[in-house]
Amino acid sequence: MSGQAGGLSIGKVAEATGLSVHALRFFEREKLFLREIPRSGGGRRVYEQADVDWLLLCGRLRDSGMPIATIKKFAALVRSGPGNEPDRLALLQEHERNVRAKIDDLDACLEVIHGKVVTYEQHLRDGTAAGLWSPSPLTLPRRDSSVK
Repeated sequence: MSGQAGGLSIGKVAEATGLSVHALRFFEREKLFLREIPRSGGGRRVYEQADVDWLLLCGRLRDSGMPIATIKKFAALVRSGPGNEPDRLALLQEHERNVRAKIDDLDACLEVIHGKVVTYEQHLRDGTAAGLWSPSPLTLPRRDSSVK
């Protein structure tokens, strides 16, 4: 992918970002780009490397759980130019807090899962895994015949 004078086609941008052509059109329709995407004389969209870089950032924000509406708000702030950096920072700080909270939750889940892995590994090594966490007939919920 080069920064040639003709810019980048929608296909090249899709390839570089992993987004579909449909997704790129959605981004444009929803005004998620930092600029209006110009068109060639033949009507084809002409992207620049800066557009690809922005899309890669948006992808990371989205993958980390930022809603499209928040990305749209962030894009609008950036598009409007200098003077709103504190607002941009606040938006990013809030997202960072949310991501850190998710990581903490996942770490807690991972700790429990790892404990189970260690338990199963130990029982398999010791030959005592048979029946590990097998429900007995007395612990199964009773079926209510009146509910269909």
